[in-house]
Amino acid sequence: MWMPTEHEKYGVVLVSFRGTVQHGLPLEIGDTVQILEKCEGWYRGSILKNPNVKGIFPSCFIHLKNAHIKNKGQFETVIPMEDSVITEMTSTLRDWGAMWKQLYVKHDGDLFHRLWHVMNEILDLRRQVLVGHLTHDRMRDVKQHITARLDWGNEQLGLDLVPRREFSMVDPDEISVTELYRLMENRHRKKDTTAAASTHHLFVQMKSLMSANLGEELEVFFHIYDGRDNRPLSERFFVRLNKSGVPKSPEKTERQCTLFVDLGSSDLRKDVYIVAHIVRIGRMGAGEKKNLCSVQYRRPFGCAVVSIADLLTADSKDDHLLKVYACNTESEWYQIHENIIKKVNSRYNISSSNTGLSVSLQLLHGDIEQLKREYMVLFTRGVSITKKLGFSDIIMPGEMRNDLYVTLERGEFEKGGKSVARNVEITVYVLDIDGQLLKSHVAGGSGEPGGDEYHSFVLYHNNSPRWAEQIKLPIPVDMFRGSHVRFEFRHCSTKDKGEKKLFGYSFVPLMQEDGRTLPDGTHELIIHKCEENANLQDCGRYLKLPFSKANLPGNNQTLKSTKESFWITSFLCSTKLTQNGDMLDLLKWRAHPERINDSLSKLKDIDGAEIVKFLQDTLDTLFGILDESSQRYGLKVFDSLVHIINLLQDSKFQHFKPVMDTYIESHFAGALSYRDLIKVLKWYVDRIIDAEHQDHIQQVLKASEYIFKYIIQSRRLFSLATGGQNEEEFRCCVHELFMSIRFFLSHENKGTSPVTQTQAVFLRTFPAVYGELLKIFSVREVAGFVRETLGSLPATAHTECPLEAVKLQCIAKTVEGQLYTNPESRCILLPVVLRLLQAHMQEQRDLVMCARILTSMLSLISHKDDSVATEPVVSEEVDLIVESLIGVLLRTILEITNRPQPAGPNARLQFQDVTGEFVACLLALLRQMSDKHFQQLLQAFTNKDDLRDFLLQIFTVFRILIRPEMFPKDWTVMRLVTNNVIITTVLYLSDALRKNFLNDKFDYKVWDSYFYLSVIFINQPCLQLESFSPSKKKKVLEKYGDMRVMMGCEIFSMWQNLGEHKLNFIPAMIGPFLEVTLVPQPDLRNVMIPIFHDMMDWEQRRSGNFKQVEAKLIDKLDSLMSEGKGDETYRELFNSIIPLFGPYPSLLKKIERETWRESGISLIATVTRLMERLLDYRDCMKLGEVDGKKIGCTVSLLNFYKTELNKEEMYIRYIHKLYDLHLKAQNYTEASYTLLLYDELLEWSERPLREFLNYPMQSEWQRKEYLHLTIVQNFDRGKCWENGIILCRELADQYESYYDYRNLSKMRMMEASLYDKIMDQQRLEPEFFRVGFYGKKFPFFLRNKEFVCRGHDYERLEAFQQRMLNEFPHAIAMQHVNQPDQTIYQAEAQYLQIYAVSPIPESQEVLQRDGVPDNIKSFYKVNHIWRFRYDRPFHKGSKDKENEFKSLWVERTTLTLVQSLPGISRWFEVEKRELVEVSPLENAIEVIENKNLQLRTLIAQCQSRQMQNINPLTMCLNGVIDAAVNGGLARYQEAFFVKDYVATHPEDSEKIGRLRELMFEQAHILEYGLAVHEKFVPQDMRPLHKKLVDQFHLMKSSLGIQEFPAYVRASPVHFTNGSPRTCRNSVPNILSPDGGRVVSRRSPLSYPAVNRYSSSSLSSQASNEVSNITGQSESSDEVFNMQPSPSTSSLSSNHSASPNVTSSAPSSARGSPQLSDKHKHSRDNSCLSPRERPVSAIFPNPLDPAQRAPPHQIGDATLPRSDPNLSAPDKVRPTPSSWSLDSIKEARPHFSDSEGKFLCPPVPPRPPYSGSSAKSMRSQSPVPTSRSPQKSMAPPFTPSPTECQSAGLVSNSPVLSGSYSSGISSLSRCSVSEASGTEGLGGDHHTHTLPPPSTTAMPNSVSSGSDEIIRRENKTPPPYSVYERNNPRRPVPLPQGLSIAPQSDAPALPPKPHQLRTGSMKLESSSDPRRVDQVPRPRPLPRKVSQL
Repeated sequence: MWMPTEHEKYGVVLVSFRGTVQHGLPLEIGDTVQILEKCEGWYRGSILKNPNVKGIFPSCFIHLKNAHIKNKGQFETVIPMEDSVITEMTSTLRDWGAMWKQLYVKHDGDLFHRLWHVMNEILDLRRQVLVGHLTHDRMRDVKQHITARLDWGNEQLGLDLVPRREFSMVDPDEISVTELYRLMENRHRKKDTTAAASTHHLFVQMKSLMSANLGEELEVFFHIYDGRDNRPLSERFFVRLNKSGVPKSPEKTERQCTLFVDLGSSDLRKDVYIVAHIVRIGRMGAGEKKNLCSVQYRRPFGCAVVSIADLLTADSKDDHLLKVYACNTESEWYQIHENIIKKVNSRYNISSSNTGLSVSLQLLHGDIEQLKREYMVLFTRGVSITKKLGFSDIIMPGEMRNDLYVTLERGEFEKGGKSVARNVEITVYVLDIDGQLLKSHVAGGSGEPGGDEYHSFVLYHNNSPRWAEQIKLPIPVDMFRGSHVRFEFRHCSTKDKGEKKLFGYSFVPLMQEDGRTLPDGTHELIIHKCEENANLQDCGRYLKLPFSKANLPGNNQTLKSTKESFWITSFLCSTKLTQNGDMLDLLKWRAHPERINDSLSKLKDIDGAEIVKFLQDTLDTLFGILDESSQRYGLKVFDSLVHIINLLQDSKFQHFKPVMDTYIESHFAGALSYRDLIKVLKWYVDRIIDAEHQDHIQQVLKASEYIFKYIIQSRRLFSLATGGQNEEEFRCCVHELFMSIRFFLSHENKGTSPVTQTQAVFLRTFPAVYGELLKIFSVREVAGFVRETLGSLPATAHTECPLEAVKLQCIAKTVEGQLYTNPESRCILLPVVLRLLQAHMQEQRDLVMCARILTSMLSLISHKDDSVATEPVVSEEVDLIVESLIGVLLRTILEITNRPQPAGPNARLQFQDVTGEFVACLLALLRQMSDKHFQQLLQAFTNKDDLRDFLLQIFTVFRILIRPEMFPKDWTVMRLVTNNVIITTVLYLSDALRKNFLNDKFDYKVWDSYFYLSVIFINQPCLQLESFSPSKKKKVLEKYGDMRVMMGCEIFSMWQNLGEHKLNFIPAMIGPFLEVTLVPQPDLRNVMIPIFHDMMDWEQRRSGNFKQVEAKLIDKLDSLMSEGKGDETYRELFNSIIPLFGPYPSLLKKIERETWRESGISLIATVTRLMERLLDYRDCMKLGEVDGKKIGCTVSLLNFYKTELNKEEMYIRYIHKLYDLHLKAQNYTEASYTLLLYDELLEWSERPLREFLNYPMQSEWQRKEYLHLTIVQNFDRGKCWENGIILCRELADQYESYYDYRNLSKMRMMEASLYDKIMDQQRLEPEFFRVGFYGKKFPFFLRNKEFVCRGHDYERLEAFQQRMLNEFPHAIAMQHVNQPDQTIYQAEAQYLQIYAVSPIPESQEVLQRDGVPDNIKSFYKVNHIWRFRYDRPFHKGSKDKENEFKSLWVERTTLTLVQSLPGISRWFEVEKRELVEVSPLENAIEVIENKNLQLRTLIAQCQSRQMQNINPLTMCLNGVIDAAVNGGLARYQEAFFVKDYVATHPEDSEKIGRLRELMFEQAHILEYGLAVHEKFVPQDMRPLHKKLVDQFHLMKSSLGIQEFPAYVRASPVHFTNGSPRTCRNSVPNILSPDGGRVVSRRSPLSYPAVNRYSSSSLSSQASNEVSNITGQSESSDEVFNMQPSPSTSSLSSNHSASPNVTSSAPSSARGSPQLSDKHKHSRDNSCLSPRERPVSAIFPNPLDPAQRAPPHQIGDATLPRSDPNLSAPDKVRPTPSSWSLDSIKEARPHFSDSEGKFLCPPVPPRPPYSGSSAKSMRSQSPVPTSRSPQKSMAPPFTPSPTECQSAGLVSNSPVLSGSYSSGISSLSRCSVSEASGTEGLGGDHHTHTLPPPSTTAMPNSVSSGSDEIIRRENKTPPPYSVYERNNPRRPVPLPQGLSIAPQSDAPALPPKPHQLRTGSMKLESSSDPRRVDQVPRPRPLPRKVSQL
């Protein structure tokens, strides 16, 4: 039976448990569990991190731990009873664990490894804490280390800052908000700024001396030297080196490492240096030969210097190699370091090029004790301490030091009978009072232990040596008296014996008879002469002699006149000895009572360091004098005491204050002193106002703290001694003293008078007195003193008066002091404090101090006191504070936050601090306020206006508090406390809002402020619990609940109270409330949905529609999405928002019950669709790099705004967003098309436009000009030059119309450069890919749709597929091309189906025209493409194994896009999919047609020498002939020419005939091709050629071809003169259904309407152009790129080019027998077919027999074939067949009699604009004719066949056959018929005669057709010639796109309606933009551009 547990409440999992049993709870090792029940070895409970899931688990798997239970029962919570640091460590490490793994996933390797080390370190420290074997100090250090590591990790991972006190986490509910803020601020500060250390230390380690010529031992002396004052700053550090140059004792690190301690910040300058002097020990001369003597001398070697500033930048211990310099002359040795520093190069040189001193140097900062902890290894290993000369900047009490430093400066010696100068060595000894040698008390420096004596170095032959060598004499204090130092002088001989002969000595006593030590400074000592054998052991003999020349009596002239002298400098650094006689006189005052007055006067002149040395003795002396003769010396003793007290205020001596405190507590014995001290102090205070000089009085008042300490202690001593006598008298004296103080404080002064300054001095020290007074007086008494004293201050002070700031400082110290903490005194002091505080805050003065005071006050009253008695007191205090300060506090916060922030970093920091402090104070105060306080506060407002102002103020302040920048981002704890206080306060204030501002008293501003606050409260990031970790979310919910839901309920409640006033908030609050619904909290949405319904209902009642609601919703949705509002992922966000409008509880259901349901549902549908797109957009924009998804999504949204919402401004914004995306992705062409959308919205007008996006304020014309230029530039970068040319022309026309010839010139040059680029630069043709996105996991704009995508340069199918899979990493690539079924469409997955497709070019005219270079054609093959094709071969029925061609069908899929490619995106959706099955016969026809086309192209290229080598032609011929021989064509014969097939397929008879013709044609082409091949084939390939010829004859015979049919023989292949053709172009007698109207020709650069593909068949090309294979022809893939068909494998070998091309099915060349003979030279007439030909594969519309041309009409041309001067009109363009798309049979064509006229050459293209935008634009294209192989000429311009028509030619036929139909569709139904040159013509165009060519005024006029005209040289008038200028200028119309939409005349008898594309560069919103007679639609957008 399950029993509730009593003690087993909490445990840790030891073994993982899978939870496989029924109700089992899976557990992982380390999980913590809460146990609820137990039963027979099982527990039931939950994991702490997920308490909602409960289950059972084995009890043996759990280690139980002690825990504290809260809320025992059903909702109990457990708190582990362990150290809070351990608890925090455990929970933090759990949080880190998950994030640590994510770092690995995100490839943040650096942080991953660092965090791993820190986690291991924390775990290790945790073990140490848990074991519990640490000492108290060590435990403290470990905890400090742990918390530092936890804070570091939290900061690195972006987690919250944890408030701590003494290493433990603080519960924010347990402390006041002000205290919490202070803790957070301190931790934040510690993190941000590290306090600059005031003391610094230099670590030096001697490594080695590197030199080639060593061999002697060395001594190195380091010291720190001040280059500015030219003096050493430290004593010396001394290292001995062996002969190898390394330290002598490497095992003793203290001998080679030192720490130069106690450097001040002022010592870290550029001119402070580390100096190293190197002395060698050996022979006198460095180069001397070895002699027999073993005597060694100390001799100068070298010096090295480095600036200490060089070490400031080095972070770690760096090794330095210092250059060593030597003296040029030894006499300069004493100042070599100065010369090096000053760079006096003449006095030193580098000792040798390879000599260097290797040392390790490092600057350390901070206290020495701190360094010992941080660099433990350094100190444990051993390091010597090198002290500063003199005391450090701060002298510590208890510091013991007694060092005498003696510097051997210089000497003056006589020759002593020698011929040369002496080599002098000094030996130094220290002797005590008994003349005994003091051993180990002479040291060369730190590092080496002291010796008994010290030998100076020797300067060679120098009688005036200068050593400047410092030695240290660490003599104990007790040995100083009577000790002296002796200096012995010896001459060092350089002879063989190397003797050292004594010749004199000097001495100096260390202490004078009066007890003073040797004074600091330079002393000139007397050199006493002596002999080597002189007995100096008995020092009594010479000590009686004078030692210094300064001390000589005046009559001793002999010693004074001696030339020999020795100078030393002494410096004493002692804490016990003094050199000051005045100090000694004062201390010995009893011996000389008469000197007391003098000594007290001189005390002020004594150095402070001397006084603090003897502080206790000095104080004893002063109070001793006071006790004995107070009347006489009272005032002087008081002044001396004041001097000493103020001396301790100095930073250098401030550490001696505890020494004085200890003296007062323990040693002070002046029981009677208090009377004199009070009397003198009152005497001074009484004279303040009258005194002229306040300086001394200010000094007295400055010392008042310690004076009161002495007074109080003296009184206590007296009370103890006498049992409390004279108590009343004492109290009376103190009261009188305070009366005097109050009197002087109440004195009013103007400005900064001396009295004011004195008042300020007193106020600064006054708070320090409270504590002393409390030792004798009660709390109430002291509080009374303070209140009366502070109350006596003048109330009306001037703003600039310095006293005001001091008043506040005094108040601050009072509030922070011990006195104020007592509730009794608080009641007395609070009114005074509040009065002063309020006055300052109202005037906005000293706000930092005000904040500090307020913080301290509120921290005190917020403490949870156990005693119930204090509650009423606290409540009363809160009342007082609220009444006085809440209004001014709110105003102050508003004032501060609205003030512009100061610039400096320090000022900004202070600004931030004071804001935070005031905010914390406000929050603390509001948290302390109870219901009663709020009621009192609200009742205190006498009128509604005041209450309204208060509410507006507090709501505004709350909005400020919610701002993200209010607190640092990791202060989540502080933010949650703030929000808790805000929501509690709002709940109180909402009642006041309802009671006072509803119904007739309704105030919109207050309610609006309330709602606005509520909305931003709910939306703030720190309340979005979904983004928190589970543990953090759990903690927040346990402590505060979900505050968003609480606030949402409050909004709902207040909304319901509004009634009819709701209308005031519609539509203003729609956006804010919508923002709330974006919060993914179901309860919150349930609360908000009724409000939306309510809003719609009220809006419907008021205006009958939802226009306002809809507009507001749409705008708000867009702005919210661009801010990234909502959930992290698309799916979550979609699910959280759509329910608002979807089937979920909700709005839709409510609306369906309303009368206005239809409009409501429509609104919701629109908003939902927009939201779907916006969510996709926002989701895509989060991704890193630009990809197709982002662009596709933006296009989708852009179109939605244009077509469905008609929001022009949003539309334009997204145009520019899309433009930026394209530029980033380097899609320059797409960027141009995108910007063109905006360009098209503008007109060439002077309307002013406002500043918008990045555009300045400018006219519409200027903006459109700028856009044009930008678009041209991008078209240029995208190599889409043809499009750029059109814009250049449009701009040029504008410039010309304004006579802006400068810009016109530039534009024409730019246009010319674009033409050059077309001809000169290479362009790659992109591949196109069809992509299907299937499955529900795709974004909305892609889901279950198919697109065609334009690939990148060089991108093939595999690369494209990989790119798509990278963009959609979760997608599955489908391996087949079949359409997917519904299961794929509905799958919760992503499927990608990708395959390549071939473009179907729209503009066939350019592609099929001869002589057009490939680099021009290539543009039209892959640009402005709407349709794409994909072929899939399959076998229908049973596959014929012997001949697979019988059953090989092709499934041809044609995809039509919504927009042409390229466009505003690289991909567009497929709008229409058409599927056609191509029969085996039709497939065979296509294959052979393609191969024929390929052969013609290669032969033509070969003949025109375009081919560099002949290999491609060889391979192609070989492939076709070889395949044919091996059965290729024979297979077709077997399949389709057999009787069975003809009998079973009678409808295919024409197609069979067509196939036969093509086969004959191919044989004919091959024969000619072989002839050409023979001409060009190189010698080594002749055998192959012979083989090909043999195989070809074999092939002919296999096909049964003995002789070619007549129509084949008539081909120009057989011309005898070798010329490939007669003339390049035939006469284009193009017939229009309307008769002889001249048809306006469009330039290939303008975007023509989509021409209807005519039903002409390829054999027309055989007779016109194709058979004429020697001319330049199209390449094999000009017309269509097809998918490979299996049928090609048997027709051609591996060498043949890929036949992935299908041409249109060409028609036969048919002429009319009625044509006149004079035109029979035309190749159109010479190639007429002798038999009927099918018009196309699918339209078998044969001509009537009467229309067939008889064979005898075929003959040679009447004109010479090679004449280069023939006028060559454009090649007739056969248009591709639409047989695979159309099934309607076309009407048969009929020819009528007509006479063809020849054309004049046209003017080069420059399209003048017609009068209206509907009129078409005429443009001519400069297409050069190809030259004859025999003779070259300048290429003439040829007209387009659609440009003009013969005026006299009439046709009644709707269909034009043969060459006549090639220029336009079969009914010219897509061409624009406009009488360009004959606009004035009437309706009858047949009889109109054109003027002769000599008088031609219009470039498009037609001349009379004579042979002379044909022969005349085709010269072209230049642009802007008279030809064009005769045409009067027309006004420039508004372009509809890049080209002008032509006006279409309705075609006569159209067999099928055709569609006209009215500007393929333009984004059309119509469902079918290619309608022929569709008038250009007006723009769907309302013109709001004037506002842009």
